[in-house]
Parts: sequence; structure tokens; C-alpha cells
Amino acid sequence: MVTRGWVLAIVNQKGGVGKTTTAVNLAAQLAVQGDEVLLIDADPQANATSGLGIAPHEPEHNLFEVLQEECLFEDAIISSGRPRLHLVPASIDLAGIDLLFATRIARETVLRSLLMPLRERYNWLIIDTPPSLGLLTINALVAADGLIVPLQCEYYALEGLSRLMQTVELVRQHLNPSLEIWKVVLTMHDPRTKLSEQVEAEVRKFFGAKVARTVIPRNVRIGEAPSFGQPVVEYDPRSRGAIAYKAFAQEVKEYGTSRSR
Repeated sequence: MVTRGWVLAIVNQKGGVGKTTTAVNLAAQLAVQGDEVLLIDADPQANATSGLGIAPHEPEHNLFEVLQEECLFEDAIISSGRPRLHLVPASIDLAGIDLLFATRIARETVLRSLLMPLRERYNWLIIDTPPSLGLLTINALVAADGLIVPLQCEYYALEGLSRLMQTVELVRQHLNPSLEIWKVVLTMHDPRTKLSEQVEAEVRKFFGAKVARTVIPRNVRIGEAPSFGQPVVEYDPRSRGAIAYKAFAQEVKEYGTSRSR
């Protein structure tokens, strides 16, 4: 029996930081550990959908149709082909949501309302968001209990982060008082470079205990896995990248267990 599930949004308006990779591998690993997981692909690029080996044009329904009230949320949920892991696929049409929702009442809370009944069915509802702070991301922030923020270990890692923090604070003040950052996870870490060490030190100084103990390494297997339509934890379970994502999923699960509902 599933108790009330957690909704997690994977967010960072900067592209190329490992956001979708983190969403897919976190979802896949939580399912492997025995939890019921729903991955919601809210990015018009549909990389989380293809990352599970599903072509975006294949599913009969998708998140765009749900948001447009053209189908029920239940109708858009499909099997990922893996036990306990389900998916709501994305569509390129999501790119037009900001315009289509321009006059819609309570447009920031649409996703939260849709996900509410599903929290009784899934232990985890994980939302992969677009690399922007548009309406799709705002909907994810309003719907979420917690945020996972992937940060690339590169020079511009903290650039734009203040804007994300401001947006999170505004959402907390006006729309979702319980919203909090669960974990900041460092990605593409290369211990051979001084830059990675400096970025890690700066991020840990800024976020403190919110930074995950696990650091995701720069690993070729992580880059290869999506082209085979697989999470790296499935593609090469013994790779450094897979081992890191398994450890990170355990951290997230432990944090969820420690939280009062």
C-alpha cells in the first residue's frame, strides 16, 4: 500500500546541467528499490521520454493534452516497460503553454490540482522541468513538496542561481508555503581538475547541508545511456555514474523518510 507520495521537481533554468539525466536515473533507481514512481516529462524537448526508450510521437496522449483538458491525466500515464516506473510523456506542443495559458484562471496551480489524486498511488512523482523559469516550471514549483537542483561543476555553475532562488521564494510566499530545496546535487564532477574542487567548495559553502553527499562524476556511460533509451543505472549498473546515482537516490529516499508529512 502506498502512503501519500512526495512530489519532487528537478529544476535549474540553466541547460546542460544534467537535469533530465538526474530525473530519469532518480526515478528509475527509486523504482528498482521497490517504490511506485511516476515520472512526469514537462520539458518540450521530451528528453526524459526518449531517455526511457519511448519516442515522443508514439504515446496516444501526453502532458500537453492533459494541461489542455483534452484527456484525463490517467489516460496519459503509460508504462516505461520497467516494473513500478510509469511515465507521463512530453510533447513539443508544451513550448506554447505560456501563450495558451495567458488568460487561464489559476494557471500556476493547474499541475498541482491534477497531481493531487495521484499522490495516493505513487510513492514518488518526479517532474522534469524545462531549462527556463516559464509557466511549466512555475507549475512544477507550485505542485512540488521538494526541489532537486542539479549544478554542473563548471565556472558558470552559480550564475543565474540567485534568480532561481528568488523565484522559489516568491512561490513559497504566495502559492506553496511548504516548498523547500531537498537536495542540490553536483554533476559532471571531475576530481582531476581544480575547477571542480573550487565549484564544489563554493556550492557547499552557499547551500550547506542541502548539498548531497553524493557527487555525480563526469562519466562517458552517463552520456551514452540515453542514446540506448536507458537510464545509466540500467545501461551499465557497475559504471561510476550508475553507482553515484544509486547512492544519490538513497540519499533522497532517506531525506523523504526523515520528513514529516
